[in-house]
Amino acid sequence: MDNWRIDKSLELQNKAARLIPGMTQLLSKRPDMYSRGVWPAYFKKAKGCHVVDLDDNEYIDCSICGIGATVLGYCDDDVNAAVLDVVTSGSASTLNSPEEVALAEKLIELHPWAKMARFARSGGEAMAVAVRIARTYTGKDKVLFCGYHGWFDWYLAANLGKKDALDKMWLAGLPPNGVPKGLKGTALPFMFNDMASLNAALDEAGDDLAAIVMEPMRNYRPKADFMEAVHNAASKRHIPLIMDEISAGFRICNGGAHLKLGWRPDMAVFAKAMGNGYPISAIIGKEDVMSAAQEAFITSTNWTERIGPAAALAVIDKFIACDVSRHLVAIGDKVWQGWETLANKHGLQVSIGGISPMIHFAFTENNNVNKAYFVQEMLKKGFLASTGFYSMYAHGFADIDMYLQACDEVFGKLSRLIASNSVEENLQGKPAQVGFARIN
Repeated sequence: MDNWRIDKSLELQNKAARLIPGMTQLLSKRPDMYSRGVWPAYFKKAKGCHVVDLDDNEYIDCSICGIGATVLGYCDDDVNAAVLDVVTSGSASTLNSPEEVALAEKLIELHPWAKMARFARSGGEAMAVAVRIARTYTGKDKVLFCGYHGWFDWYLAANLGKKDALDKMWLAGLPPNGVPKGLKGTALPFMFNDMASLNAALDEAGDDLAAIVMEPMRNYRPKADFMEAVHNAASKRHIPLIMDEISAGFRICNGGAHLKLGWRPDMAVFAKAMGNGYPISAIIGKEDVMSAAQEAFITSTNWTERIGPAAALAVIDKFIACDVSRHLVAIGDKVWQGWETLANKHGLQVSIGGISPMIHFAFTENNNVNKAYFVQEMLKKGFLASTGFYSMYAHGFADIDMYLQACDEVFGKLSRLIASNSVEENLQGKPAQVGFARIN
């Protein structure tokens, strides 16, 4: 991209740093996660898999693509049409939206084990709702969990007793500041596919266990004996097994990934892909468990607006009609194979992981510096790119061919700079930040 500049974006970033604590509302969208001083951070237009920044640079987005929320692609015509229809006829009223009943019916149809649904508007709050329901249902307090499940008190309480309890779950260094100290010992982590870790957490919880919370998969598939042990633990104690499908849901199949993997949950939580960028989340579950929601105070005005359910219904209809999951998996597999081939070609040591539509790689040495250089050079070639790739239905195979050609060139340049120990001196911005840190 000739004469690539991001002056307007950098100006707004500096203003945002003064006005908004942390600069933005989502940690994963902070420019220091990529390379501060280089990452454009703000957009004026997004359509399909193309994004235009404030300085009118146009990119093909081959990064985290709306943090995995825009599974169809940006500004999808069919979803927008459904949303505009309810906007023009009124998105909120004293009365309720009929779309929420239709959405409950649709989700239960896709997941026949479930009989009831509740809705919210973001993933984190939906997980908090699920945990509240489980604690009400069981009358107990402690929650066993595996993986990342949001920013709410119930989850961050894990770091009250042991400051690094969450380090291997998703992100190191998450402070439990502001979380009531009385929650210490109520959130107990265990590692995926690790029987010893699961058993130790169960022993620690004792008789006060309210729920087991986990993602169906993240970097690798569950082992059969591990799955059975989790199922047995929940069944024996008469507690809900809650599947967090916020990331995995509506990617590898029509609905939750647990449908393909053989998990037998009592509750499941969806968000992200279900709305294609519009705020919507869902908690579905068995009737006896979900009915406990009527005995707990769980309510919010904006959970009753009409846009989210209307968007979700349109997304699900298109997802099924267009066999979107097949495309997402094929695109993700092509990128994975491309990274692997190109890393070997240029002698770069990388580790690759994830599920096909949500993959990532890391440099085994000096990841933060090497990542920043990769981000920087890919931007100049017209790609929003990082060490993660979330596939969208809008990604065509021709887009990925161009992306991998650019990766080939940048990996080659990076390999030569690594050999001469001169990557950092060729950065135009700062090394990528990993973990939680204050931004100034």
